[in-house]
Amino acid sequence: MTDITAKRFKNATEARKHLESVRWADGVHCPHCGTVDRASRIKSERRAGLWFCNACRKQFSVTVGTLFERSKVPLHKWLLAVHLLASSKKGMSAHQLHRTLGVTYKTAWFMSHRIREAIRPGTDFGPLGGEGKIVEADETYIGGKERTKHRSKRNPKNIGAVGKQIVFSLVERGGSVRSHHVPHVNAKTLRPILRTQVDRKSFLMTDDAGQYRIIGPEFAGYETVNHGIEEYVRGDAHTNTVEGYFSILKRGINGTYHHVSQQHLKRYLAEFDFRYNERSALEVTDSERADKALKGIEGKRLTYRRADSGRGSQTSLNG
Repeated sequence: MTDITAKRFKNATEARKHLESVRWADGVHCPHCGTVDRASRIKSERRAGLWFCNACRKQFSVTVGTLFERSKVPLHKWLLAVHLLASSKKGMSAHQLHRTLGVTYKTAWFMSHRIREAIRPGTDFGPLGGEGKIVEADETYIGGKERTKHRSKRNPKNIGAVGKQIVFSLVERGGSVRSHHVPHVNAKTLRPILRTQVDRKSFLMTDDAGQYRIIGPEFAGYETVNHGIEEYVRGDAHTNTVEGYFSILKRGINGTYHHVSQQHLKRYLAEFDFRYNERSALEVTDSERADKALKGIEGKRLTYRRADSGRGSQTSLNG
């Protein structure tokens, strides 16, 4: 892990220089008109880091058009928050960020969600897998067990998965994961995801649940393992990779976040997906992972009203 005492985490000027090197690696990009390398730096003691575009004649800084725009939180604290969230395998709670950064808990909570929004994937990616590749699919349930809740909050009707939120994940062996918060586990819900997210030339591996039997034959190969008879591996047929991802996800929800609202679950999934897809096993360092997160900040400005909308009315998911 990079030394968190590095200049860019302690000094706003160094933080700005680092962000410029990451965001403008191919040249200074004007956020107003889109031109590249047609800007001049304005020398100003009052407004450091200001640029002037010679094409559209407008001023801008490296934070314009990003989630850092108009933020009262110093830029070096933003960069440290991004680094801590990107380098902590099981996440970092808003309370820990609040203590580490020296900001209020409300500010730390909001910063966390803005960063998660930045690392959420866009739509410009292809399907997982491909010819000769294996993709595993499985679902898990996020939510507290009734027996662990206070007696006054228990619901005797919540048996098994009732009252929990469903996470459906696809993992390419040796590659990436994509997780989805879904309302139900059935063929009608999962089939469209499998069809759009997985290349048909892939080999699909699942458990023996009925919802997969309908779509499975549409792929180049389809194998299942029967967990009901304690069959977990049969040759190359297993779902251990996706189960391993679920173990990381649940350790983070249980041990770090404790309570995850239904409304924000998609953002937490994006966080865990991002770290898994940029993991050390793929030779990605903590600093490289943090810089990749910074590259996703453009056009991802999230206001507090949007981040907090409905917060009080959502049921917490006891990890």
